[in-house]
Amino acid sequence: MSYEEKEFYQRLSEKGVSRRDFMKYCGMLTATLGLSSSFIPKVAEVFAAPKQRPPVVWLQFAECTGCSEALLRTMYPWIDELLLEIISAEYHETIMAAAGHQAEEILQSAVKKYKGKFICVVEGAIATKYNGAYGKIGGKTFLEIAKEVCPKAAAVICVGTCASYGGVQAAAPNPGGYKGVGEALGIKTVNIPGCPPNPINFVGTVVNYLLLGKLPELDELGRPLFAYGKTIHDQCPRRSHFENDEFVEEFGSEEAAQGYCLYKMGCKGPDTYNNCPIAKFNDGTSFPIEAGHPCIGCSEPDFWDKMSPFFVQSE
Repeated sequence: MSYEEKEFYQRLSEKGVSRRDFMKYCGMLTATLGLSSSFIPKVAEVFAAPKQRPPVVWLQFAECTGCSEALLRTMYPWIDELLLEIISAEYHETIMAAAGHQAEEILQSAVKKYKGKFICVVEGAIATKYNGAYGKIGGKTFLEIAKEVCPKAAAVICVGTCASYGGVQAAAPNPGGYKGVGEALGIKTVNIPGCPPNPINFVGTVVNYLLLGKLPELDELGRPLFAYGKTIHDQCPRRSHFENDEFVEEFGSEEAAQGYCLYKMGCKGPDTYNNCPIAKFNDGTSFPIEAGHPCIGCSEPDFWDKMSPFFVQSE
């Protein structure tokens, strides 16, 4: 074991996390990525002794900062290790100490220094009407900043539904003409939608890049297949329960057993692609349906319009 790895596990121990727990997390992440168990030690090595630290420029446009807040709660790696040791966070408005002109100078310097090599992570939708006048930072519109920065990146990763597809900003009547980054700029992006997305899907995308030297395979909507390849309904434990004969017998009838599924309450799980039932949130504690709340389809394009009403009265 290298010095870096020993130091890493020592930091984990100081935070109350055993090496066994960390390896369990690596196993879960490896399975989430669809890799064989033989990759678990290699995934662990990405965190414990990263061989490269890709520079990251994180832009924030029309958003609520919920996606950054979700990422701040990621574990193994903790956010400080993710940003300072696994990737090199060159610019992120929410967590950086700099402000004003100094912050803008840092952004320009990072884009110039790492042109063609940095990963651009975008959070939030982009206004396109009225020359993008509905949103500005430092005197420049979101649209101007995106056009200036994104084409110079090695890859653009959209975190959250707003950056991916427009989100709530793009809901009708959408007076600002808000769009997702890919549509606004006419470029191909890696989309990690959700409101907010599970941070493991972003971490998994980064690990895929560091481990295999490439971004993960995507579906037709630009989403990583390892996280968005199946519907929530297909993976939902409530569905598997009511399709189980013993569960039907326990409830007395198939109709009563199906009442355990939240579909008739408006659950959008059958139309929503995400790994919420498998990855869950808050260190794998739970996800909305497990807590008794129907899925609202937040990882789908135009979900504010297409998926509403989010609740319906059960018959």
